[in-house]
Amino acid sequence: MFDALPAVAPLDEARLERAVSRLRADLLDAQYSILEQGRTPVVLLIAGVAGAGRGRLVNTLNEWMDPRHIRTSAFGPRDEAERQRPHMWRYWQALPSRGRTAMIFEGWYSEAINARVERRIKRRAFWHTLHEIQRFERMLAMEGAVLLKFWLHLDADRQRAHFRALERDAATRWRVTAEDWRANRRHKRICKVAEEAIRLSDTSHAPWHLVDASDAAQTELMVGRIILKALREALAGPRKPLAPALPPLVVPSEQPAQPAHAPSKPMRKDAYQPELERLQGRLNLLLRHPAFARRALAVVFEGMDAAGKGGAIRRITHALDARNYRVHPVAAPTEHERLYPWLWRFWRDVPRDGRVSLFDRSWYGRVLVERVEGFAIEADWSRAFEEINAFEQEWTEHGIIVCKFWLEVSSDEQLRRFNERGRQRFKRFKITPEDWRNREKWSQYVPAVQDMLVRTHTEQAPWNVVSADDKYRARLAILDALCDRLESELG
Repeated sequence: MFDALPAVAPLDEARLERAVSRLRADLLDAQYSILEQGRTPVVLLIAGVAGAGRGRLVNTLNEWMDPRHIRTSAFGPRDEAERQRPHMWRYWQALPSRGRTAMIFEGWYSEAINARVERRIKRRAFWHTLHEIQRFERMLAMEGAVLLKFWLHLDADRQRAHFRALERDAATRWRVTAEDWRANRRHKRICKVAEEAIRLSDTSHAPWHLVDASDAAQTELMVGRIILKALREALAGPRKPLAPALPPLVVPSEQPAQPAHAPSKPMRKDAYQPELERLQGRLNLLLRHPAFARRALAVVFEGMDAAGKGGAIRRITHALDARNYRVHPVAAPTEHERLYPWLWRFWRDVPRDGRVSLFDRSWYGRVLVERVEGFAIEADWSRAFEEINAFEQEWTEHGIIVCKFWLEVSSDEQLRRFNERGRQRFKRFKITPEDWRNREKWSQYVPAVQDMLVRTHTEQAPWNVVSADDKYRARLAILDALCDRLESELG
């Protein structure tokens, strides 16, 4: 693959200067047009062999365009915060908002390639990482992103000659490190692994561009022209529909079990209170288990309005150390959040090792309220099922225990609770005109909920459907299921 890179006829100095001058002006025009449209995020990934001028290219592109609207991110070894979160977490943090540009230096491919070159991961794990990256890139493309990937290449002889030339000059000797010479010695293996990664991840919506980097000025000109062409195509209108989705990462498990028929008489408080204290104590001890220090817990609550999500969350938090948990009440995305891919705001809330995140509503809003209210078109909420499964699998593969609860409340019980909230002064904040409006769409929510439960009930992140008409029994059932899951995971 790299041996077949075409040689580029060099331009003389005067022609090169004129070409660069025109390119800079055109790039700035295109960048500002993208910014004004506010529709398309731009992601430029710069990778390649050591000594090929990746850093120089990043600096040049920042010089040619307006760096105030470019976020440049360089990725080296993971720090402590990054090691405590799923593999793709740090790359989600680098994504640009719509209209802006992200320059990714040493990004998601470099990390995977280096791990494979150093034999820290086997080929199967390497392929799995590439599959995960492909899904990530496809999601970006579905969100309208322009995603360009550049591999800057030098053959081993030119790389060696470049390093020696730098070392001969006292002013540039510092640029060559022991790691550079190590990369030169492993040049053949690096290229073999990189070729495999590029071949398996070169797609129409996230294409690779292989560039002969033996002439730095020509490299910069070529890359700049490729970027300009892509920006102009994005400005001209929407691209062709993407190819069919990748095969599923996860296979949905059996359908979630429906709650048993609730007893006719509600549970008495004197029977509920001691059982609540017992289960809270059991939960507290499980979260103090030594094994949990290397894990994390994400608890998701969904259900119709007034199903008891907030009450259940409070009974859980009463058993926890306030320093180790956070409750995330999820509402409609803000204007700022709408500038990013729809899952971006949830990646910000990934719990660290030893911590608990509780979600009062969640990413399932895309396939529930956004579907029913028409805030997401069918193509978007339909693909969300696949994206949610992949998203949750990334969390669980890292060691996060994902527990999901659907609180099943009847229409009659919801109406009773709405009326009770309206009468009691300290509960009035819980009922809004929006709740009454949502109730009128009950029949539309029922099939959306059924689709959600069936299509996102997986072995890694199963749904627990809890009968919530009796709030005391529901809270105990949730705590009991949560404890059972933790005991199963922690061993």
